[in-house]
Amino acid sequence: MIKNYIKTAWRGMLKNKFYTLINIIGLTIGLSVGLLILLWVQDELSFDRFNTKAPNIYRLETVGGLGQSRRIFNEDMAPIATFAKKEIPEIANAVRIAPNYLAGLFKYGEKTFSDDISVFTDPSLFSIFDFPLIKGDQHNPFPDINSVVITQKTALKYFGNSDPIGKVIVDNNKVSFRVTGVIKDFPHNSSINYGLFFPMGYLNQVAYIKNNVTYHGSSQLATMDADWHNLGYETYLLTKPGVQVNIKQIQTKLRNIHIRNKADDTDVAYLMEPLTRMHLYKSDGTDGGMATVRIFAIIAILILIIACINYVNLSTALSMLRAREVSMRKIIGAAKAQLFAQFIVETVVLYLIATILAFGLMFALMPVYNQFSGKQLIFSLSDVQVWTVIVIALIVTLAASSIYPALLLSSFDPLKALKGKISAGMGSGTFRKMLVVVQFTVSIILIIGTLIIGRQLSYIRNKNLGYDKEHVLTFFMGGVGKQYDAFKAELMKNPSITSVSRSSSNIVDVGSFTGDADWEGMPVNGNLYFHPVFVDKTFIPFFKMKLLSGQNFTGAVADSSHYILNETAVEQMGIKDPVGKKFRMGQVKGTIIGIVKDFHFNSLHKKIEPAILAYNPNIAGRIYIKTTAANTHAALEATERVWKQFDRETPFNSIFLDESFGRLYKIEQRTGALFNVFAAVAIIVSCLGLFGLATYTAQVKTKEIGIRKVLGASVGSITRMLSWDFLLLVLLSVGIAVPLAWYGMNKWLQDFAYHAKIQWWLFLLAGLSAMVIALITISFQSVKAALANPVKSLRSE
Repeated sequence: MIKNYIKTAWRGMLKNKFYTLINIIGLTIGLSVGLLILLWVQDELSFDRFNTKAPNIYRLETVGGLGQSRRIFNEDMAPIATFAKKEIPEIANAVRIAPNYLAGLFKYGEKTFSDDISVFTDPSLFSIFDFPLIKGDQHNPFPDINSVVITQKTALKYFGNSDPIGKVIVDNNKVSFRVTGVIKDFPHNSSINYGLFFPMGYLNQVAYIKNNVTYHGSSQLATMDADWHNLGYETYLLTKPGVQVNIKQIQTKLRNIHIRNKADDTDVAYLMEPLTRMHLYKSDGTDGGMATVRIFAIIAILILIIACINYVNLSTALSMLRAREVSMRKIIGAAKAQLFAQFIVETVVLYLIATILAFGLMFALMPVYNQFSGKQLIFSLSDVQVWTVIVIALIVTLAASSIYPALLLSSFDPLKALKGKISAGMGSGTFRKMLVVVQFTVSIILIIGTLIIGRQLSYIRNKNLGYDKEHVLTFFMGGVGKQYDAFKAELMKNPSITSVSRSSSNIVDVGSFTGDADWEGMPVNGNLYFHPVFVDKTFIPFFKMKLLSGQNFTGAVADSSHYILNETAVEQMGIKDPVGKKFRMGQVKGTIIGIVKDFHFNSLHKKIEPAILAYNPNIAGRIYIKTTAANTHAALEATERVWKQFDRETPFNSIFLDESFGRLYKIEQRTGALFNVFAAVAIIVSCLGLFGLATYTAQVKTKEIGIRKVLGASVGSITRMLSWDFLLLVLLSVGIAVPLAWYGMNKWLQDFAYHAKIQWWLFLLAGLSAMVIALITISFQSVKAALANPVKSLRSE
């Protein structure tokens, strides 16, 4: 029996090649794209979950500041991890990670490496997280403070295929470190991903014990565990398994520890962010990347639904053309169950063909998709979730495209059907019209999303940031910074270079901050966090920043105790006429000499925060080189030549400032690009279905069209007759899509502190685009039917 069903299904597919092709193409595209998106979603949701202790691991975050300046920091003070482990019973272990700001270059033999991210960490990193050492002692990764643990990838780059254990690398401070461990390369879905790990004990020895760190003129800090002044350590806490943990109580205990050791930090608080949430959620628990994941998951489901709708629409439409076939089957004794079985087998056969083609398309597209999305996804037929999606989509398609037509066709009188007298109400198309509306509603929402994302990215590119970033080359000088004046003089000899400046941070993304400041009129119980940038006297004119009052640095010795603040700092400090007022940052007491107009030194996701420009060229290790649009390439070549004159060993590694700025919005750029693809896919698949329905409509109304032409109807009037119903459905889709798209994209834009306004014409453009695309799709068949010879269509009458 099944063999007969399959044979009949195959014959039916060959008989209706055109509709079969549309169905297969639509389902293939829908399944492949929908599954690709769901793979992306699955990867985002899997971040850090490979750690077996993940349910008990939390990232510690510090909350500080009052009023508008209150914010959450992903970094903490060094002692809090040590005290938490000692004093809080619920804490089983703790680990700190700090960036290696002491060295940026590493040498082995004659080879120098500068592109590896290195950090200091506690040995507990390798027991808390699932980062197994494939060489070395997992329980004692750092036998001494001059040890280093590296990844497999780093080991291969530094030492080739030779055994790395015992090898010695030297940093740019001429300090030697012996390789004592090699860890397996990090999974691509790990939030922690570095190349070299140095012991925290070395940082303690060099930065504290050896250099005698002091604050506010107080006594020397013996170790980093006495430093309650600096935020700079990413901290993770491991709670004890099987112990009832009250996170709020632990957070209160952490605050009490802090206050006990530094009583003046009355505004401090702590948050514990679960490891499994920190990739997709913000520190305060609100959506971060999770919003995008939800949007993509919904898009994947909707694209799959659109593809299934195509099949359902054409199947239910074509079932009316098979009324005589079904009636004959009923007359010769076919039961309702057999009709069900026939329709189900036909759907399964076509669906299996589409699934096989979709798998092939996915394998072919995967390298391009990974490059496009910035992922390292792997499509495997052994993935349970892939088959779950396939089965669910098949069941939904079967239910809608097999059961509905079977119920429809089994309900009419077969004798009337054989005479062509099926009731007009049967299969009147209401169900199909609803599905068309759903398809185009989704497509129009995606078009609107694409337009708004593109507009926001354009807004970001063109927004006045408060400084001029065009045609500026930048890089860290390293050892060359000690010869800055000579280096700059040599650069300025080249006519392609117009000016040079330097600072301590990249102006497009200033990460440094401090709460160690006070000023005239500062509230007794309050604190304000500032972003300090150390500069030279050329910095403000170089970037064409606007001084609102006061004066710029002159380069005099007195400038070492002068400060220039931004507008936001003055506003949040609550002082009037700030120029000339006393101000202290760290150990340096000085005077405010100027106010600079606010400028964006972070992503537009964040509001502008208080900033301080301080004069200290000695620690301004980042250089900026200005050129013109016509001479950027010549300036780059000239800079590299001069670099090699001063430092032959260190590789030259630079970036243009606008490119560095663009990297802040890499996620948004990829989101926009993927939205473009998804919108195009949704439109293509929707139009395939619309094209098939238009063809079916023209086929059903062939005789009516012939009669109208004989009676004098024009091609235009016939085309309008065939197109009008479909255009009304698209117009209805626009009405439904607009408010839904506005709500969704308005929520997306709220993630930006500064964003473009949603203009009404974007919705009009999206609606008109959908109408035009639908009209072009329909008109092809409508015009073809209107131009047909009426004699042929009436010959059988």
